[in-house]
Amino acid sequence: MSESITIYDTTLRDGNQAAGVGLSLSDKLKIAEKLSDFGVDYIEGGWPNSTNQIDTAFYREIKKLNIKSKIAAFGSTKRPKTNIDEDPFIGDLVAADTGIATIYGKSWKLHATEVIRCAPQENLDMIFESIEYLLQYKDEVIFDAEHFFDGYRDDPEYAVKALETAKQAGASCLVLCDTNGGMLPSEFMRIFKNVRQKIDADLGVHFHNDTGCAEANSILALDLGAVHIQGTINGMGERCGNANLCTIIPAIQFKMGKTLIPFENLKKLKELSISVSDIANLGHNAHAPFVGDNAFAHKAGAHADGVRKNSVSFEHISPESVGNSRNFVVSDQSGRGTILEILKGILNKNIDKNDPIVNAVLTKVKEMESKGYHFEMAQGTLELLIHKEMNDFIAPFETKAFRVIEDKSENEKSPISEAIIKIFDKETQKEVHTAANGDGPVDALYNALVKAVGELYPSISKVHLKDFKVRVLEGSEGTAASVRVLIESSDGVNSWGTIGVSTNLIEASWDALLDSVYYKLLKG
Repeated sequence: MSESITIYDTTLRDGNQAAGVGLSLSDKLKIAEKLSDFGVDYIEGGWPNSTNQIDTAFYREIKKLNIKSKIAAFGSTKRPKTNIDEDPFIGDLVAADTGIATIYGKSWKLHATEVIRCAPQENLDMIFESIEYLLQYKDEVIFDAEHFFDGYRDDPEYAVKALETAKQAGASCLVLCDTNGGMLPSEFMRIFKNVRQKIDADLGVHFHNDTGCAEANSILALDLGAVHIQGTINGMGERCGNANLCTIIPAIQFKMGKTLIPFENLKKLKELSISVSDIANLGHNAHAPFVGDNAFAHKAGAHADGVRKNSVSFEHISPESVGNSRNFVVSDQSGRGTILEILKGILNKNIDKNDPIVNAVLTKVKEMESKGYHFEMAQGTLELLIHKEMNDFIAPFETKAFRVIEDKSENEKSPISEAIIKIFDKETQKEVHTAANGDGPVDALYNALVKAVGELYPSISKVHLKDFKVRVLEGSEGTAASVRVLIESSDGVNSWGTIGVSTNLIEASWDALLDSVYYKLLKG
């Protein structure tokens, strides 16, 4: 039996089954390179078969890359009433030409009789024959006991028999799969302990997250003797997702003292997490443990003050150990300690806590928060506020008037947005009056602004809007209630957030848009 713990990543197969995700061949190869550089032991590339050209091509193309991890091809046991050497699933696994094959088989008697419709013994024979046959072509065969825990509930003897059969056939590891994701920790531990008493083999686990316990169960499995953990980056996967390796790996390494990944590589964890989100075209979870932007964010004044004095007072590990960073969040709960740290970060110099700018910024922040401003996602507006309070940024132009017209006729598929603006440019001491169309009122306003001052300030033409969010603030005013507009902008290199608040949606949007443009001019 193995004494080392192995990490098996199934992002490219199980993670790719998440709703809204569809990884291309190029996507899969990029992620595989990142996983290999990070240091996972196994990378499961997908299910090679005649109907899945991307996964089939993956196993051909991955050989051209410098991959240090073991590459596993995934498939099922042979089909009922089929000769092993004629079964297309088994043939595809052999043709994938990998050193590792991972096959799933039925360990729940109900699935044998009702889903694949074969006798319970025939299912066990299929498990044995498939593993034995594949070991003629593979260095290692891993057996995923599909729906194991549900099967154990239903018929413990049969579920264990499936494991024993796989072991006798030569499987290197027996993976107990919670395919439905329904296991609570107490029941999982009871079943796993019973299995350990009956099976003398390397055991692994594979959890889905339908009860929110996938990471907890995976971590507990190691205490109970598991030596193989399967999961995905960011917990990607169908339904509620899979066990999240970005949580499991650092939790085990820092809290249990078991080395899974070289510590130097753990500093790449956040980068890996964000890269996979970007490649999969998913938003990155800001609140994710270890790798989220807010994982080490401090908003309460007492927390910020404590961290500033001694980081361990409010941080369970060093942010840098997983490639993250500390973040002080400004809000109406902020104290001088929070403002002081933010000023140090923005101005890149030491500031005394008694400096008048600290109280000036804190007072302004609390005043704006009382009107509905929130700065957690609007660092651009916050930085502008600070520089304005310090009198080292003056807006180069100011708004005199603006108007937005939405026009839709019965012959038009969608409304036509036109913005008319009048601004005063302080550089030329001229008033500029112009108009432009756009895809919606905010885009029209931006196009009119670039048209008006783009020649004088060419850098703003690089700015484009990435995201636009509107929230109606709490109150009893109905349609007259204040709204908060958050805009995320980018110049192709950096991204920043800005905010506007008003009882008028267009005014709030214009204020957030102006801050976005001013921020770009501030940063150059």
